[in-house]
Amino acid sequence: MSSQVPQSGVQRRRVFYIPGYDPIHPRRYRELYRKEGRAQAGISGYRLEVSAKTGDGPYGWHVRSEQDGAEVEADVEVLVWSDIVRDSMESSIPATYWQLLRTAWIYISTGTLWRLMRLRKGPVIAALYPVAMLLGQLVAAVVLGWGLVVLLIPWAGVLAVLPALALSVAVLRWFRKIDNRLFAYYLMHDYAYSARLRGETPPELQARLDEFRATIAAALRSPVDEVLVVGHSSGAHLGVSVLADLLRRGEVPPDGPVLSFLTLGQVVPMVSFLPRAGRLRSDLQLLSQTEQLTWVDVSAPGDGCAFALCDPVAVSGVAGPGKRWPLVLSAAFTQTLSPERWAALRWRFFRLHFQYLCAFDRPSDYDYFRITAGPLTLGARFAGRAPSKSRIERAVSKYRTVRA
Repeated sequence: MSSQVPQSGVQRRRVFYIPGYDPIHPRRYRELYRKEGRAQAGISGYRLEVSAKTGDGPYGWHVRSEQDGAEVEADVEVLVWSDIVRDSMESSIPATYWQLLRTAWIYISTGTLWRLMRLRKGPVIAALYPVAMLLGQLVAAVVLGWGLVVLLIPWAGVLAVLPALALSVAVLRWFRKIDNRLFAYYLMHDYAYSARLRGETPPELQARLDEFRATIAAALRSPVDEVLVVGHSSGAHLGVSVLADLLRRGEVPPDGPVLSFLTLGQVVPMVSFLPRAGRLRSDLQLLSQTEQLTWVDVSAPGDGCAFALCDPVAVSGVAGPGKRWPLVLSAAFTQTLSPERWAALRWRFFRLHFQYLCAFDRPSDYDYFRITAGPLTLGARFAGRAPSKSRIERAVSKYRTVRA
């Protein structure tokens, strides 16, 4: 760390954003940051400018900001795994229904689903939504096909089955075509990808996480004051594993930048509660005890797609006596969004899941743009802050073994 900047002060920052299960090009995150950052700066009274990234490396952008009388520069980079997501979504319609059966069997037969229901109902309902929606689509296709059989059989006999079958297939294809509005296939692929190895990290994803670790390790050797890793949604548990590997390999220099970890809208229990997730549980345990970073976990009960205020270490059953992290905080959407804004967003579940990356019209101490482009490290910003009183810390997972 530069000798001119105290431990709590930041002039230059590297930010690494790990998205959730999202097939979209990372430019979406740049435009979201630009638009929402401008809005938050106007509301909160600071300056924030976003420009194109220079140099090689992951996709990203450059930020210049003036906050609280200090000027800060930040390079924000997206650690991309959207290509892996897209590949996992290329299943045919029959293959997707097979995924449905297999994924449901894994979560039910292992007892994981019942354990998850003891935490928050919202994400469990979100997990059951694609099952119900896909089964509903199948029923609709069969009913319409059978109706056509009934109409045609007096004239066509058994041949009436052929146009009926064609109609059923067409109905299923139509539902898949409009999935950008229904999200049934998207969510089914998401849960199936996490569950198919019962909690183990797929080899192709592990290879990408190794690349992420090497990129962050290089940043920790660069002349900046803070390296901030942000994991959103599924990206939270990916970030846990990346940083745990970084620590195991001794790649956090004692005289380097401050290392910080921010998780937003996490869904860690969806994976850590599975029987073969011993590696992830080990990573959670290691990260919770280290003194080499600050870990803050932010969620909101209003976000029905996240395990809001569930301490991911504690509920996974791996909290030890030396547990320090994460600091679990609430983004308190009902308080940090005006009644008008909350009314406009409260039923837009997927949009709310991204609210952590957006502007608040009644901002409190959680401000994504102050954290990523402000003059304080994550640890300094929340120093002395008590965790949310409504957090859940009881051990709920049936599977608590860790991998050595």
